[in-house]
Amino acid sequence: MHKFSKSAVATLVSGLLLGASAHADVSITQGKTAIPDGEATHAQDITVKNEYVAFALAVESAPPWGVPRGTLVDLAAVKNGKIDLDRVAFADFIPNSWSAWPNDRKSIDIVEDSDEKAVIKVSRNFDKVDITTWYTLEAGSDAIGLKTVMTNQGEDDLELESGHTIWPDTGYQFAVPGLEGNEEAMADNALADRMVAYDRDWAFALHAPDFDRIKYNGRDMYLGHTLKAGESRTFESQLQVVPNGDMAPIVKAEAERHGEATGTIQGQLLADNGNVPADAIVMIEKDGHPYAWTLAKDGQYNMALPEGKYQVYGTATGHANSQLQSITVGADSEQTLDFTSLKSPATLALNVEEAASGVAKDARVTIIEGQAPPVEFLGKRTFFTDLLPAGHAELKLAPGEYKLGINAGAGFTAESQTLDVTLESGKTNQQVVKVPQVTFPNRNHWYGADLHHHGNVLEGVTPPEIVVRAQLATDLDLTFISDHDSTINHKVFADLSAKRGVPFIPSIEISPSWGHMNPFPIDNGAALTVDPGTDDVHTLIDAAHEMGAEVVPMNHPYNDYGYFTNIAKDAVPGGETDRFDLMELNARVDNEPTLKKAHDMWDSGEAMYLTAGTDTHDAWNQLTGRIRMMANVDGELTPLAFAKALKAGHGYATQGPILYPQNIMFGESAKAGDKWDINVVAADGLKEVRLIGQGGEVLNSVTINPEESTQRLELSLPIPADAEGWINLEVEDKDGSTAWTNPVWLQS
Repeated sequence: MHKFSKSAVATLVSGLLLGASAHADVSITQGKTAIPDGEATHAQDITVKNEYVAFALAVESAPPWGVPRGTLVDLAAVKNGKIDLDRVAFADFIPNSWSAWPNDRKSIDIVEDSDEKAVIKVSRNFDKVDITTWYTLEAGSDAIGLKTVMTNQGEDDLELESGHTIWPDTGYQFAVPGLEGNEEAMADNALADRMVAYDRDWAFALHAPDFDRIKYNGRDMYLGHTLKAGESRTFESQLQVVPNGDMAPIVKAEAERHGEATGTIQGQLLADNGNVPADAIVMIEKDGHPYAWTLAKDGQYNMALPEGKYQVYGTATGHANSQLQSITVGADSEQTLDFTSLKSPATLALNVEEAASGVAKDARVTIIEGQAPPVEFLGKRTFFTDLLPAGHAELKLAPGEYKLGINAGAGFTAESQTLDVTLESGKTNQQVVKVPQVTFPNRNHWYGADLHHHGNVLEGVTPPEIVVRAQLATDLDLTFISDHDSTINHKVFADLSAKRGVPFIPSIEISPSWGHMNPFPIDNGAALTVDPGTDDVHTLIDAAHEMGAEVVPMNHPYNDYGYFTNIAKDAVPGGETDRFDLMELNARVDNEPTLKKAHDMWDSGEAMYLTAGTDTHDAWNQLTGRIRMMANVDGELTPLAFAKALKAGHGYATQGPILYPQNIMFGESAKAGDKWDINVVAADGLKEVRLIGQGGEVLNSVTINPEESTQRLELSLPIPADAEGWINLEVEDKDGSTAWTNPVWLQS
């Protein structure tokens, strides 16, 4: 149940609906939010607005990922009286890493409602912990004050990771300075206490001084702590909203919070032809780490920085960076730094072909060495060849010398290639890259798919066409999408895939807090009719089958929001079920617990087979297809035939090695004492083939001399006469990439 106080809010004049209010008053309104693209659509939801910020709380609308109701689901800048688009999936206080469950109560109170200030109090529980958050927005402020008090009402001390989060649903992320490149990390090397979500026309900063670690590249800023029985702990943060992609106001606000003195840098930024380039910025580094940037508007910039030493340079879309300058900023100092000779863009026209046949190859192109944009609205460091014509890309890059990585099935069906190239301003460099293909699985009825991939729904940031191009670039045979609780992208994926004659597997990631699942193939565009935040596991699986699913896999079953993790905590509504068909090996988690569980289930004779996917949300910065599921399909390759093959166990998960069983198919039966004939191929060279039996015991192994560059082996592996239950294979290449097969069942 819930409580909603101050019923008079329903009769307030809606400053939001009027939209163009010129005064600085704060307003509170109830009902469907006026924030464009907002998810707060229920009659009891609350929206708060001043002249800079608008945000909405989901009092009764369902937040994403099964997060309890009462969270902030919409956040937007207000620009000249008009509310901009919602840019977040949610921003909330998380009591223990990912989990906010179990939760069974909430109350929403409007503590203050005046022209000068709005204060909303949201009280919820996390099992026996009371969690109360106050959202405060004052007139004239560009930031929402967040204050959360958590109190342990139970009898046991709790070890927790708690803190405020912000999950954008568009744009890019600028990590906590000093922690960039880390999916999760302790904050020992942090140079600031803020994470920034941004694009060229907006920026949101989560200022979280209580944090001592990050997860999900800083979207979660947590404090690890012990909350003793009866103890309370307070967390205070700010959500700052900037109406453009400029970090100068964020750095200024951070300095003010810390009480730091600042100095100013200013100057102009021009291209070598005297023009102001598009998206010109001045980039600031500190101790060699990206720290912040400011926009050069009409070629002019001005930025306050805390006292200290910095490295500074100018850059712009497609232009060469200026020379790096080292500066020292003192209190109240002023210095002028001009960057007036940025070299203008160059063009690389690239064609990728299979070496023997000359057939065009889809490819992923990555800057290994050379200038990569420091801010993502300036451009990417990863590119994909066009959907049509296949194998072609025309890239606008800064002039200079580059080493590019060319991935056209690299590590699976081909070796990775590199291209060294020099690009000159205003000129086009034509290049052809030939990629020798090592093996052709689909000629032998083996087909690969990345069975966990996101587009641009919620925190996914990859448009559908880029997802399709990324999946083709890694030499997958089917395209696949599984957005969180949404099928909105199905039609466009089907249309894009059809342009290349590639089968498309429609899916959805049903995303309760206690265990995600990717049913497939579902009916194209089928609607999810249940609530992952409140319905039990049996209801959700029923819904998956009603959507047409042939198989229901459990995703990442041992991470924070994995099924087996939460079964162990007795936190799965509806309890245990045997109705899952597949169990996922996932590129972003430790798969050892999942493999151990698979062995245990096979030991008991349970035919729980494997699936595999990367869980990619950003195809530019994460490698699509780096783990994939291979299935043997006789006859026409269709999404249903692919799913049925996996349901029958006729497949294997791989990070690289390609396997061709000759006489005994995975998922089928054999006898102890038989020989298992199998051909194995590893584009990066073979290291070891292991025959595994009950309990995960290695029954036999074939190790390759590390001095040899063996890519292929034809093996006839004896199955020990005393082996019982099941066997499977693990094949490892020289890079440590592994393939894991489904079991072969042994007959007595």
